[in-house]
Amino acid sequence: MEFKPDELRWQAVVNEIRRRIADGVYQTGMPVPGEPRLAVELGVSKGTARRALNALLEDGTLYSVLGKGTFVSPSNDTSTSEERKPSS
Repeated sequence: MEFKPDELRWQAVVNEIRRRIADGVYQTGMPVPGEPRLAVELGVSKGTARRALNALLEDGTLYSVLGKGTFVSPSNDTSTSEERKPSS
């Protein structure tokens, strides 16, 4: 992933995750990589990955399940059927 000089790295990671959701790489109810894997994939620190994931959790793009992971929220993909929604 290339970073723009005027863009904060954590914001670039947020934008990349949103792009992957829009492109269908990450679908509703699907887990997204955790901080360590995301950091390696995108060439950022774990702290940067954490900040990006926290921003996406705060705005409702992602949700987390304790002990399970972080997942794409259903509201982000209206074309996906309800059967893919994870149970609580």
